[in-house]
Amino acid sequence: MLAQLSIRDIVLIDRLDLTFEPGLSVLTGETGAGKSILLDSLSLALGGRGDGGLVRHGEDKGQVTAVFDIGMDHPLRALLRENGIDDDGDIIFRRVQSADGRTRAFICDQPVSVQLMRQAGAMLVEIHGQHDDRALVDPEAHRMLLDAFAGLSEEADALGRLYKDWKDNGRELKSHRARVDAAAREADYLRASVEELEKLAPIDGEEEDLAERRSRMMKSERIAGDISEASDYLNGTASPVPHIASLVRRLERKAAEAPGLLEETVVALDAALNHLSDAQNLVEQALRRTEFDPKELERVEERLFGLRAAARKFSVPVSDLPALAARMIADLAALDHGAEILKSLEERERRSREAYFEAARSLSTKRNNAGGALSEAVMAELPALKLERARFMTEISTDEDNAGAAGIDLVSFHVQTNPGTRGGPIMKVASGGELSRFLLALKVALADRGSAPTLVFDEIDTGVGGAVADAIGQRLKRLSSRVQVLSVTHAPQVAARASTHLLIAKGPVSDSDNRIATRVATMTDEERREEIARMLAGASITEEARAAAAKLLKGDH
Repeated sequence: MLAQLSIRDIVLIDRLDLTFEPGLSVLTGETGAGKSILLDSLSLALGGRGDGGLVRHGEDKGQVTAVFDIGMDHPLRALLRENGIDDDGDIIFRRVQSADGRTRAFICDQPVSVQLMRQAGAMLVEIHGQHDDRALVDPEAHRMLLDAFAGLSEEADALGRLYKDWKDNGRELKSHRARVDAAAREADYLRASVEELEKLAPIDGEEEDLAERRSRMMKSERIAGDISEASDYLNGTASPVPHIASLVRRLERKAAEAPGLLEETVVALDAALNHLSDAQNLVEQALRRTEFDPKELERVEERLFGLRAAARKFSVPVSDLPALAARMIADLAALDHGAEILKSLEERERRSREAYFEAARSLSTKRNNAGGALSEAVMAELPALKLERARFMTEISTDEDNAGAAGIDLVSFHVQTNPGTRGGPIMKVASGGELSRFLLALKVALADRGSAPTLVFDEIDTGVGGAVADAIGQRLKRLSSRVQVLSVTHAPQVAARASTHLLIAKGPVSDSDNRIATRVATMTDEERREEIARMLAGASITEEARAAAAKLLKGDH
């Protein structure tokens, strides 16, 4: 149920905090006091259309917060969890409306889309009035109400799942058939391509690996050339080592002949010879470390260029070649085994189609059986609502060619308002006042089935006399034993049935601020008597009106 409604800076409301109780709550007040503003605010909090004109004059933004107390098993909680929203405790809807027209929506303090807020709000509150009978506008809603009345909602949901299964199988069959047909048209090309790709056997990430290896070996090739040249110079025929070694031996022999002349030279040349020998060893080591194999480079380049040539041929990146190969192999397999797979898919689609239609026909039979019972239940409520000459009919047309997730039935509510007149769809035949009374009769017939936990009726008693208004009050009271009912009313007979009576009035914000603001107050028993007397008598409240009000409140009517 709706537990609290807080409104900030919306039209004439500067600051308003309301608490609601179970049962029937009525909102009364003089015309223009702001009753419609309350409903507009509630609608905004439930995902209704935003409008910058709703923001109180002089303010940048307005805000509406609605708090709901619902059971832990309510379907809304599952919807919130599916969308990653914490559903512990009360469910809080908050809508921020900016003066520039932009809005922001929150559920349980988490930002949500307006679409999700509207979907969630519809599961908690229904707002009905003479010009907003949403339950009677949409034939899809008619079917849902009939299913709720007959206890067929779960069966209808199961049928929706069978329909989805059937359509999913149909799409898979269609897709496979298209692949087989396409493969058959390109069979020769496909077989040659598969043979080529299987021979090439591309591997994920292979191009990057080969390119890196090629780059590394090409760098090694350049370095190895220089090192090899140094090795050839130090170890080849042009190497200075043999010449220096021969020179050292000759000078050593001559040194004895001229003491003190050649000893240092021989030592220096001998040291140079040792350094050259060390250089020879180091160059050889460096050459071995390059590990450059020209044949390996050739093999890497051949593989890399082969992959890139195949990528150009098939107009895909090299990285997509493995996936292309797998897809072509699958297409070829589909071609080779297409008939067998196609037969299996056709059988699966046939079974799912038959399961759907079997369930749809069974549900259709139950709907047709329940349609008369719903019509009788609504008809039973009409005489007291001064529609005793009217007829309510649940029309069901069945067409298997228009099968859908909801089944094979089109359900629509028809009425005949007077004998001898032409019957037809309720939205086309009934007047505004009649429409509201038909809606009320339908809601009473459904009781707590097919309704949101909170029902709001906006002046559905407009234009009716005392007896009809009293009948409306009785039915709203009956409804309120199963769901929370809020009613904006001008009928004292309805107001007297309420368990909570809220008075809407407008006046200055304060003694120092002459701006007008809407106020809402919960009335005491004495205040209720005075308000109902005003509703009976008008501006001048007489003692007779007060006595009549007291009689209404006692239930003597």
